[in-house]
Amino acid sequence: MNKLPKRIYTYFAALLFVVTFLVIFPFFLICIWVPGWKRYGRKINQYWAKTYFSLIFLPVQVEIKAKLKKNKPHIFLANHFSYLDVAMMGFVPGDVLFVGKASIRKVPLFGYYFKKLHIAVDRSRIKSRAETMRRAGEAIDRGSGIVLFPEGGIYTQDPPRMVPFKNGAFRLAMEKQIPVVPVTLAYNHLILPDDGLLMLHRRPAKMVLHEVLEPKDFESEEALRDKCFEVIQLQLLEDNPNL
Repeated sequence: MNKLPKRIYTYFAALLFVVTFLVIFPFFLICIWVPGWKRYGRKINQYWAKTYFSLIFLPVQVEIKAKLKKNKPHIFLANHFSYLDVAMMGFVPGDVLFVGKASIRKVPLFGYYFKKLHIAVDRSRIKSRAETMRRAGEAIDRGSGIVLFPEGGIYTQDPPRMVPFKNGAFRLAMEKQIPVVPVTLAYNHLILPDDGLLMLHRRPAKMVLHEVLEPKDFESEEALRDKCFEVIQLQLLEDNPNL
């Protein structure tokens, strides 16, 4: 694609995002307001993600190596290079809460939906980070999984190489003895680069759900963190050999 078709495609994808969200927003509201229905709201979230990527003609190859235990919560941890990552993690199976930036809450309508169904964190405040881990722990106790980006944001200047992971998710996994699923988002940094242009490049996407890491198999949260980092990074380098 040259620049004009890319820009048209980007506007098309942005318009469809807004339109599809507005169409399903009333259903989110029902699930938020009816006691005990938030789980269904998150299920709608998953259908929305799959429908959206189909509508913008962006195929997503999901490779599942993990043997996920039914009705058991997992912590899904992915690399974070692109604003597309959050939407694509909607392909993660099961009932999961996303952990995202507190700034999301300021976005009209979308912020309300995210705040009520997921978890927003202000990473600049230690108290907020601690509250986030507490809420994530409570979600796990209720049987829900967690989706989190352990780099803490889009920080790398050299994708597909990640920056070091933060410890919070791994500490939670060790404390609760919850399985960790490393997730590689292989090409999102090429589809929607974090270069300030917000230009969408249409090409197939790929998500790999790696084999489960059981906390009991690791002597410390640092060992679990390092293994998770290694698994994701090796897949990124394998899928992007020329970068």
